[in-house]
Amino acid sequence: MTELLCSPKIKPEHLARRAIVYLRQSSDKQVRQNLESQRLQYEVAERIRSLGWRDVEIIDSDLGSSAGMASARREGFERVISSVALGEVGIVGSRDASRLSRTDKDWCRLLEVCQIFGTLIADEQQIYDLNYLDDQLVLGIKGTLSVVELKVLRQRMHAGQESKARRGEMFKRLPVGYFLDPMGKVALHPDQRVREAIQLVFLKFRERWSARQVFLWFRDHDIELPANAIRGTGLVWKVPTQALVRDILVNPFYAGAYVWGRRPVEAILVDGQLKKRQTAYRRAENCRVFIRDHHEGYIDWATYEENQRIMRRNSVNWQGDESMAAIRVGQGLLVGLLRCGHCGRKLHVRYWGARGTHARYLCKGEFADGGRYCIGFGSASVDRRLSKEVLQVISPLGVDASLRALEELSVGDAAQRIALISKLEQLEYEARKAFEQYDSVDARNRLAAGELERRWNEKLEKIARTKQKLSELNEKRYALSSEEEAHSERWAITFPLSGKVNNVPPN
Repeated sequence: MTELLCSPKIKPEHLARRAIVYLRQSSDKQVRQNLESQRLQYEVAERIRSLGWRDVEIIDSDLGSSAGMASARREGFERVISSVALGEVGIVGSRDASRLSRTDKDWCRLLEVCQIFGTLIADEQQIYDLNYLDDQLVLGIKGTLSVVELKVLRQRMHAGQESKARRGEMFKRLPVGYFLDPMGKVALHPDQRVREAIQLVFLKFRERWSARQVFLWFRDHDIELPANAIRGTGLVWKVPTQALVRDILVNPFYAGAYVWGRRPVEAILVDGQLKKRQTAYRRAENCRVFIRDHHEGYIDWATYEENQRIMRRNSVNWQGDESMAAIRVGQGLLVGLLRCGHCGRKLHVRYWGARGTHARYLCKGEFADGGRYCIGFGSASVDRRLSKEVLQVISPLGVDASLRALEELSVGDAAQRIALISKLEQLEYEARKAFEQYDSVDARNRLAAGELERRWNEKLEKIARTKQKLSELNEKRYALSSEEEAHSERWAITFPLSGKVNNVPPN
């Protein structure tokens, strides 16, 4: 503050009440790093005391709280408004207008209540009495500038980010499995174990066709996936959650595409207050920036699009292919699959009989509008004919599928074995490194030597557990002899899935 200490605007009735000094910084990062800004704001209290106030209250509970639109409620600012409205405050001091408010609504509230109760406002340059027209005008201009300044800063930052994103160079944090090479280009992670783990996710999805089933496989087999640490730049290995598996499958970055603006932020009105929230994920092609073939992917773009169609079709909330109907209780095999040959409507099923187990397919036609049913027929003959056709098609494939299943058992779970071998190699490297650190420390320094020995032993225990799992997998191998395979094939030809014996009359 550069104004003279003796201000004619300060009157005895102002000094008889207490003074409030309001402090605010916009984020936790500023609170931790912008310490000089904090010091300058706290110095306002000394300036207020030099003006004659003895009772000075410092309100700093809003440090780390934004004052912009749709920000969280500021408890400290509400205390200022409440205290002024009770007529207990003679002056409200802050380093500048932007600390008090960044929105017109909050600014007008403060000016209105201060004018009603005769409270002064002070900043670094001046003391303002809202009973003077000139002071009202100056404060109004400063408040407007603080609002506009925030919008200009955001627009500049957003424009800079979008410009960088359109060049494919805007990265807050690369997805797991990628890193920036010395030239600043996106490349696959140099760690083979990381690459194999990510590839295994996509491989299992093509086998199981469900994100949840992929998650269950990783959980049941105790296979770990790499994930970005919450803090820091390293990777942590853990049994994945379903969210982690799904994030990998839906992220177009793994298909070699660069996208920016997948989840725009919007402001909504909730209980009379504006709140910010992220919208649902947009499709890659609908994002503000979409660069296909930006970098090397773990899968190609066609495979990624097919995976997305499969996951959307699996979702019960997705209006997808009408041929994919939900399975419900009942004996009708064609529920939700049949269409009326006359009007094209979906046929519904009705159950009749004493036990309600005899299905009948009906087309409602114009019945809901007072008309008549279109067609209706029993399900017994239709379901029997469908079962016969299905069995006729899958019978030749049954033995082949069985042999393939036995072949998979004979070699064990190859994917699980590969993952464990990679994990074992990584643990052996870490164990050697831990031993070298332990071996190089002075044995007389027991504090350091004890901790390094504990880390080395911890790695050795993990190696032992991993070797035990590999040994258990090797013991579960199954193998069929060539004679057993030939016998299975002859048995399938003689006893197909239809339940009858070829060339042998039924008993």
